[in-house]
Amino acid sequence: MKIEVLGTGCAKCRATEKNVRKAVEELGIQAEIVKIEDLQDIINRGVMMTPAVVVDGEVKISGHQPTVEEIKKIIK
Repeated sequence: MKIEVLGTGCAKCRATEKNVRKAVEELGIQAEIVKIEDLQDIINRGVMMTPAVVVDGEVKISGHQPTVEEIKKIIK
């Protein structure tokens, strides 16, 4: 599983990455977690509002900071 956290480096984006890492750890799953900060790369994925979470190429969350529990639900 590949999880991408899209965001330009704001506090909410950093918190989202932290929550993704915690969710993966709590579930005990193997996942590649990648932080995407380049604005053009974010736009190329069709995301207009950050932070966003992309799982295996599909945008699952966009425009708000998800909780650890919310992230767990989308990556189970």
